[in-house]
Amino acid sequence: MRRSLCTRKGLQLFLVLGLLGCVSLACQGKTASPRSDHGGVGEKPDLHGAYRFERANWIYVHLQGTPHQIGFGHGYLLAPEIEQAMRAIRIENTHSTGRNWQFFRATAKNIYWPHIETQYRQELQGIEDGLKAHGVRDIDLWDVVALNGFIETPEYYVPWLDRQHHPKVEADLKVHGHCSAFVATGDWTRDHKPVIAHSNWDNFMLGARWRIIFDIEPQHGYHILMDGFPGKIDSGDDFGINSAGMEITETTITGFHGFDPNGIPEFVRARKAIQYSASIDDYERIMLAGNNGGYANDWLIADNRTGEVARLELGLKVHRLWRTKNGYFVGSNFPSDPRLIREETDFNPNDPSSSMNARHKRWDELMAQYKGQIDAALAKKFLADHYDAYTKKEGPDERTLCGHVDVSPRGIPQWSEGPYFDDGAVNAKAADSSLASKMSFFARSGRPCGEDFLVKPFLAKHPQFSWQKPALGDMKGNPWATFHAGDHGQSSGTTGN
Repeated sequence: MRRSLCTRKGLQLFLVLGLLGCVSLACQGKTASPRSDHGGVGEKPDLHGAYRFERANWIYVHLQGTPHQIGFGHGYLLAPEIEQAMRAIRIENTHSTGRNWQFFRATAKNIYWPHIETQYRQELQGIEDGLKAHGVRDIDLWDVVALNGFIETPEYYVPWLDRQHHPKVEADLKVHGHCSAFVATGDWTRDHKPVIAHSNWDNFMLGARWRIIFDIEPQHGYHILMDGFPGKIDSGDDFGINSAGMEITETTITGFHGFDPNGIPEFVRARKAIQYSASIDDYERIMLAGNNGGYANDWLIADNRTGEVARLELGLKVHRLWRTKNGYFVGSNFPSDPRLIREETDFNPNDPSSSMNARHKRWDELMAQYKGQIDAALAKKFLADHYDAYTKKEGPDERTLCGHVDVSPRGIPQWSEGPYFDDGAVNAKAADSSLASKMSFFARSGRPCGEDFLVKPFLAKHPQFSWQKPALGDMKGNPWATFHAGDHGQSSGTTGN
């Protein structure tokens, strides 16, 4: 999965450059001690109102204040989860690219950091400071930035870098697809207002860690409620709501190729867009400004105040915006604009057997079947759907909306490491207009259908994936839960199946 090709000589050159470019914080005069306003050794730091609780396997984290205060609370409260996530990312990213971790740190310092604006630099620095205050000494700023770029670097920057030196490898490069999603409004929904839903797809080593609910009240911009990954400043998979009534999700464009090392990292633009957008136009403008082509997605957007929904297909050189107040948009890792498909992807829209096209077909079937009835309850049912629209049979596999790539003898050739790779849907979220107006949504950790994934029997059957063993864990089924901005966890918040 996501393995790029390079010659031995080229690999050696990249490793040398990574080692030369990677400067530790110690060389910059950084120390392991937290800043004075966070308390001394042995003292509990001032978290500026930040707190966490757990519900249905989700970790809810409330953060507020200045960018550094938000980052500090993030790093401090999620320190154990960030350490575990970092271990998994290092295993995955070094395995998939053949580069060592110094390369990723150098990329963070030399490619991303120069294009990160001050407020997000302060937040990233705050995460490192929070980790240090919690006692974590072996993760520094460049590790934190590399973690934030853990999708962009191996899937977009590394293939771009390879093409600069080895143009002939382009046909063999793979960009991983992620997610199933829809947004609908008008005659398609029960109350004629927006409904939005999303399931995150990833390999289970990383995907099982996508279980954070971030409730962020920033000093500037809008209040945000979004799911996320430990240590990332954006959602990453992406599902979020802000206090201006904007609802955001996406699915990745399969087979995309394109990257601008002088652009703004996607994880910065995505965070800024949900923090500062009060309209679909705002969202498009922010995502386009400094676009680096990283993590190229079809963004599904709803404006809960106007009832309008949109689909922003964002490549590097090509983008297109569709919008409506009476209709729907779906996502399953397929691009739609003919020019983008032709110029920036190797995607085949005419292969009905592919996961992307089969799921697209299934979404259209469900939208037609349930027109006028769609609400958050049905959205949850859709995300757990096990009908293969290509074979016209019931049963989970790589072509069902609730993806189970791990049971497929085909795998997903366009992105997975091979047949039976442990990949597929790893969480689900849904909201209707009523929920969104209260900054609330439903969320389910683990497979949207609620089934377990167990490591021991899986690796016994498929030992070729044992390289993940140090960081691969069970992914148990969980009930749906409800979360809202300002949630303090007093009630269970679970909603059953």
